Amino acid sequence: MNTIQIILISLVAIIHIYIVYLEMVVWTSEKAMKAFAIKTKEFAEETKGMAANQGLYNGFIVAGLIWSLIAVKVDVAIFFLSCVAIAGLYGAYSIKIIRILYIQTIPATLGIISLLIL
Repeated sequence: MNTIQIILISLVAIIHIYIVYLEMVVWTSEKAMKAFAIKTKEFAEETKGMAANQGLYNGFIVAGLIWSLIAVKVDVAIFFLSCVAIAGLYGAYSIKIIRILYIQTIPATLGIISLLIL
């Protein structure tokens, strides 16, 4: 892997570390509520367990991306970046929050493209 590929994979991993933090640690905070467009504190409290579960899954994505960097596994990186890109597309479609495309899908897609053409 070259420097650009490592930076892009690392960027996606860092973004997801932050998402894990929001979902598992501070879900009911104003910061997390704003990030995920949660309107009421009550809803945040009601969905705290679900968010922690989502956070755990995002943690697995982080683990896979870090594994791909440590083991220098391009196929592993492509798999986990594809998971992120697809989840971002689905999230933007299903919950109608377009910024998911910019936060998840675009960085992951750029990472995939860099691995395929560089």
